[in-house]
Amino acid sequence: MALGKLRKEETLVLRKKLIGQSCRLFYSEDPVKIVKARGQFLFDENGKRYLDCISNVQHVGHCHPSITKAASAQMDLLNTNARFLHDNIVMYADRLAATLPEKLCVFYFVNSGSEANDLALRLAHQYTQHEDVIVLDHAYHGHLMSLIDISPYKFRKLAGQKEWVHVAPLPDTYRGLYREDHPNPGQAYADTVKDLIEEVHRDGRKISAFFAESLPSVGGQIILPQGYSTKVAEYVRSAGGVFVADEVQTGFGRVGSHFWAFQLQGQGFCPDIVTMGKPMGNGHPLACVATTEEIAGAFTANGVEYFNTFGGNPVSCAIGLAVLDVIEEEDLKGNATRVGAHLKDLLIKLQPQHQIIGDVRGVGLFVGLELVTDREQRTPATETAALVVKRLKEEDNICVSTDGPWESVIKFKPPMCFSMDDAELTVKCIDRILTDMEASDI
Repeated sequence: MALGKLRKEETLVLRKKLIGQSCRLFYSEDPVKIVKARGQFLFDENGKRYLDCISNVQHVGHCHPSITKAASAQMDLLNTNARFLHDNIVMYADRLAATLPEKLCVFYFVNSGSEANDLALRLAHQYTQHEDVIVLDHAYHGHLMSLIDISPYKFRKLAGQKEWVHVAPLPDTYRGLYREDHPNPGQAYADTVKDLIEEVHRDGRKISAFFAESLPSVGGQIILPQGYSTKVAEYVRSAGGVFVADEVQTGFGRVGSHFWAFQLQGQGFCPDIVTMGKPMGNGHPLACVATTEEIAGAFTANGVEYFNTFGGNPVSCAIGLAVLDVIEEEDLKGNATRVGAHLKDLLIKLQPQHQIIGDVRGVGLFVGLELVTDREQRTPATETAALVVKRLKEEDNICVSTDGPWESVIKFKPPMCFSMDDAELTVKCIDRILTDMEASDI
């Protein structure tokens, strides 16, 4: 069987036969077979070009020549496990440390966001000697058993909630408990965590960690209200727990104004543990946990070695260093700020024309367009959102996807090289599709 020589139909037959059916494809009714990619564009087997608004993993752009060159050069020289002394891992850790608050100065390299979040749980448990974890409603933190247990998005469909897991309300100011008209939603939502801690203590249990994405993604591209994380950290630390910021989706400059999304909460806020993954290796499996000397010291003191065969290997770290170089050299943070603001502004300008647009929210190149059937009731327009996604792909060769508890939020997390022209084209096509659907009374 020659590599890349199968017809699309043959690939689908073999995939159905050989790959687990729970591993789903984008556009499952009519999947796109992608054989090549460059920058923010995907190409199918017939050479058709698609604009990619989905792939936040290919952070600096698909197949960036600097990343490919760095990977190839290091692979040609050496790739071995991290128990051999090598420069790349310490050089990379030093570069990452420069982007983080001073106290986050110890690094553990792994291969995926799920591995990073699992290790963060272990660190929290070892340091606090407590078990219980507070998470946000609708959260998703990975596919390992330990992470399904702290991901309401998953465990509600499976075995249910464990007694050591406690779910706080999602700080969603569009459709949550406290909305945009509340005078201080950050404090109000933080107080729900305080109430939860008190409830846990009444049951004779103790908090190990508050675990949250810095910008909840599966929850619907949520922007946390100002002051929320600072107050939550205060409450959690007073209870003997630690604050874990999951940056797997949002780190490395995606928000534009800052390198890490948790920094949006203000200069005074610093988590105790930060996890990172997806964009780190631009598609190469690379992830990390950053923490304090005190938490790392407690983990070391348990006397059990932590060993990860591939975590921090020379090739992975060479790629990670190259990604940091490209972010800086191509001013991709600045691009995220400029293009993201333009995209958001264009979508906001559509709202008066289309009653189905309930909310536009986001920061940098992390943007959500929430569709509703009724603006007063904010009823999720799930079917319409799915239809918009389908038509963008079929009519305009633009790939987007949906998220949120009701899959009613069209999300934009494109490669960071996404341009002004790309933003304008995407919004123009959405406008046309919504206009057509309204005319047809769909």
